[in-house]
Amino acid sequence: MAKPKKTPRPKAETPKGFRDYFGAEVTQRAEMLRKIAGVYHRYGFDALESSGVETVEALGKFLPDVDRPNEGVFAWQEDADADKPGDWLALRYDLTAPLARVYAQHRNDLPTPYRRYAMGPVWRNEKPGPGRFRQFYQCDADTVGAPSVAADAEICAMLADCLEEVGIERGDYIVRVNNRKVLNGVMEVAGLSGDDKEAERGIVLRAIDKLDRLGPEGVRALLGEGRKDDSGDFTDGAGLTDAQADVVMGFMQAKRETGAATVARLRELVDGSVIGMQGADELEMIADLMAAGGYSADRVEIDPSVVRGLGYYTGPVFEAELTFEIKDDKGRVRNFGSVAGGGRYDDLVKRFTGQEVPATGVSIGVDRLLAALHAKGRLTSAAVGPVVVTVMDKTRMAEYQAMVAELRQAGIRAEVYLGNPKNFGNQLKYADRRDSPVAVIAGGDEFDNGVVQIKDLILGAKMAENATLEEWKDRPSQYEVPRADLVAKVLEILELNR
Repeated sequence: MAKPKKTPRPKAETPKGFRDYFGAEVTQRAEMLRKIAGVYHRYGFDALESSGVETVEALGKFLPDVDRPNEGVFAWQEDADADKPGDWLALRYDLTAPLARVYAQHRNDLPTPYRRYAMGPVWRNEKPGPGRFRQFYQCDADTVGAPSVAADAEICAMLADCLEEVGIERGDYIVRVNNRKVLNGVMEVAGLSGDDKEAERGIVLRAIDKLDRLGPEGVRALLGEGRKDDSGDFTDGAGLTDAQADVVMGFMQAKRETGAATVARLRELVDGSVIGMQGADELEMIADLMAAGGYSADRVEIDPSVVRGLGYYTGPVFEAELTFEIKDDKGRVRNFGSVAGGGRYDDLVKRFTGQEVPATGVSIGVDRLLAALHAKGRLTSAAVGPVVVTVMDKTRMAEYQAMVAELRQAGIRAEVYLGNPKNFGNQLKYADRRDSPVAVIAGGDEFDNGVVQIKDLILGAKMAENATLEEWKDRPSQYEVPRADLVAKVLEILELNR
């Protein structure tokens, strides 16, 4: 008789494009989200926690076609094998599409304008790569139902405040602002308006969106006949005349020394276009509102070279860029780059209601911002572990628990060793692996004499690295103190090592 096949053991590995987060990574992100939420709350925004799953129809942007129902999102169909299959559902790919659904569904119960912030994971069914994962955190704030450009200005101010709140110093960032309406005016002046020019406009938008990667010459080529890349592949261009391309390039290169001079240059470019002039007026108002609020041009500036997302947004767009230099994986020096972006999107809620609802918002890339703080040395990967109360006598577990309770009540992170206490050396090894700053030691002699031993593990490690260091020679690494002084002595050691 054949032996039954054994069920293979599952592989203990993270799915491709995903990763696990441990200790300091989780607490640092939680602390960053807490600080950002504090700024959002201070500005009068309310928290919203929407479902992590939406109907694919509601998500809209990645609405699957018949042959590729899982394109772009992680999707599945309810009761797929039933006679009447249910809806296609998907994990949310951002926090904005769910907001549009929530507002459309609950608009009669929500204030207008509705100001909300949301934080949480999103999922993209896209090809993963270095630093690019299929699950990541977003941190959004949006105002729905406010047509005034003052709402856009407020988002810019709030974004600057968020960056400073989490530890990005003034001078290390800039919030740059542009406007889709100005680009629409440029298109009109360049003779690219109208339904019959939709294809050319699409190529132009894609071309200017590649400004950072291709530079002005590469974009200029794509505006004309096309461009051949380093591999020899040729990309067809928009076929614009030199005069038309001059207008588009003038838009991207319109930045001047002051916001007022930049807006004046944009007015020259869109002269004769009503929508273009409206966009220039909005940029001027944002600059005025920023100045009135004390946000000078070294924090928020008008910059027409901000082109990311211009195909999606309907008015002002903004991007927060960190300006300090880092070295990439190949040792090349470069600016850190963008950590947040947003803008006005007045058409999104219209998909549900049939009516245009003005909206503007921003999304902060939490993982990028954490990486920036690490690059600046504002965060360290090392976590401070708990104080470990070791166990020398299992019959006195209640007394050990009393010690740890006192430490916790004093606000000190602490735990009793709950492994096998037979080998005391293993307890200290455990404390080292937990990055514990202090170990508390008490056996029969200590209990009889009413004392405890307190071992400074951080100092001990430093002395082991270099026992001749003068700065440590007068400090013992272990103290005997009265049992009543346990908490005070631990607090003293923690303060010394801070």
